[in-house]
Amino acid sequence: MKSEQEIKEMVRQKYSEIALQDKEKNASSCCGAGECSTEVYNIMSEEYSELNGYNPNADLGLGCGLPTQFAKIKKGDTVIDLGSGAGNDCFVARAETGETGKVIGIDFTEAMINKARANAERLGFNNVEFRQGDIEKMPVTINIADVIISNCVLNLVPNKQAVFSEMFRVLKPGGHFSISDIVLTGALPEKIKDAAEMYVGCVASAIDKDEYLNYISKAGFTAMIIQKNRPIIIPDDILKNYLNKVEIAEYKARETVIRSITVYAEKPISCCTPNLGCC
Repeated sequence: MKSEQEIKEMVRQKYSEIALQDKEKNASSCCGAGECSTEVYNIMSEEYSELNGYNPNADLGLGCGLPTQFAKIKKGDTVIDLGSGAGNDCFVARAETGETGKVIGIDFTEAMINKARANAERLGFNNVEFRQGDIEKMPVTINIADVIISNCVLNLVPNKQAVFSEMFRVLKPGGHFSISDIVLTGALPEKIKDAAEMYVGCVASAIDKDEYLNYISKAGFTAMIIQKNRPIIIPDDILKNYLNKVEIAEYKARETVIRSITVYAEKPISCCTPNLGCC
């Protein structure tokens, strides 16, 4: 079993490669994990092009939802995007928060940060910035954000509890998050769970939905709701790389266990918790 550091380095290397590819090449993969599907495009991502602020140069087709659509961003808000990639969700959030607000994108892949900064400079946005860092230890101060968003990123992080605790730290009391992610409602075949390619493809690294939601509650968040829940269907030409014909048939005969969820929760205004103390 790989260590947390080995997993992070594997993800960093793969997403550095993805940052240098175009959307079409990424879209023909399982969350950008490689050129593995000839049957479908964007098997996880959703259509952004109708959203205000959308910029095609920043869209690498790597998401699994539309968190900005549910994030209740207001004019003047400070928004943090976890795993900001080339800046797609940041620019959509910027359209919501306006020129009086601020958007901070955090990503630990240097190539992604460079691409996002170039996009922001080309667009002339001076209230959108990108910081390189680990979302398990965010390079921002306490109580700074009104809203946190993230799109298909936390499933890649080994220590998910640490990320939710960090989210609690950097949100203002009364602030909230809306994040889209991949979770499970049953067991994956071991051959898929053991595949490194499926890990960076956002599937093998997913955890049980109830366990995921428990991390959120344990961090101190309240008013949690699931804003969207949809199945993720992996096409046969991806499955055949890991399973034989009988195993594929058995997998497809079961209820779909891979889900994309968008979940919302709030940091209480009175935010004393047993683990974190008082704000």
